[in-house]
Amino acid sequence: MTMLAAIQAITFDLDDTLWDTLPVIRAAEEELFQWLALRYPEVARQHDIDSLKTVRMKLASEHPERAHDLTWLRRESLRRVGEAAGYSGEAVADGGFEVFIAARHNVAFFDDALPALTQLRRSFRLAALSNGNADVYRLGLEHIFEFALSAVDVGMAKPHSAMFEAARQRLGVAPHEILHVGDHPEHDIEGAAAVGLRTAWINRDGQAWSGNVQPDLEVADLQHLVVTLLPSNRDQCNHD
Repeated sequence: MTMLAAIQAITFDLDDTLWDTLPVIRAAEEELFQWLALRYPEVARQHDIDSLKTVRMKLASEHPERAHDLTWLRRESLRRVGEAAGYSGEAVADGGFEVFIAARHNVAFFDDALPALTQLRRSFRLAALSNGNADVYRLGLEHIFEFALSAVDVGMAKPHSAMFEAARQRLGVAPHEILHVGDHPEHDIEGAAAVGLRTAWINRDGQAWSGNVQPDLEVADLQHLVVTLLPSNRDQCNHD
């Protein structure tokens, strides 16, 4: 594809692009709740995992200006439920968030993710763009990504243009020279396309396209992306 010849940099979504997020978050929330039951049992008596989520959702609706900040939502919700249960809210928030965020980084990368990133970084500049609070440095990916941006860093979550525009400015290249790779039709593909970036949709489950803007590329996994961008690596892809 001729449009690929101009690509100089690739930005990657993290959650559900490099790993399956739902089991990670579920396990982290279970670990947090077990910690609460041991350290702050009254919180665990008053809440379960679902009701703690309800508290966070209520916070997000009350503070839309901070709804993009998942770390603040989780810390503040822990502070509030801790105080309501008669404990030091700050102690519950500080300790609870550390338990959660440590478990949140126990990700299982998709088998294709790390080999593909390693191959791509030899030919392209790579950056990470995420609405979540996964830290690429905590994950040991600092040698892969030139930089990482989160919704907190830019003040808005994807699909808002802020994160894509901030990445373009950091990279110092034209929008059409950047390929954004992600799994979400709206947050990743439509958001990136709106500011002129090229887009690649990771469709691991073979779903029908549901977005309003067609991606420039659709690939089943990141190794197929490598093959598309670097045809000399075609033998690396399993075509079974």
